[in-house]
Amino acid sequence: MFFFGDRKFVEEICVKAIKEEAILECKHTDAETGVACFYLEGDDMEAHRKILSFFINNGLIRKTKTGKLYNIGFKFDDQTRAGEYGGDFKAELKLDRFVDLNTGEFII
Repeated sequence: MFFFGDRKFVEEICVKAIKEEAILECKHTDAETGVACFYLEGDDMEAHRKILSFFINNGLIRKTKTGKLYNIGFKFDDQTRAGEYGGDFKAELKLDRFVDLNTGEFII
């Protein structure tokens, strides 16, 4: 998921992700601010690598004041269907499973 504050920007990002074949399917809310979802199979490590490279290369993962990537979590459809939102959401899979948060380099 990518939370956005500029609909035009997120529309461009979704189109770019598809055109560059970083992901096969994505969508975003139809509002000026909201969330964009990028869909892939949870166990497809190559697909994770492709979309995460796209996110990193396009500055879509925020950084801390020290330049470290935030350890963002990934949400599975089952978690959404179970109503896990906000404080109830506990990510089963996080960025540090794939990337060194300090360097942005892939570890898998």
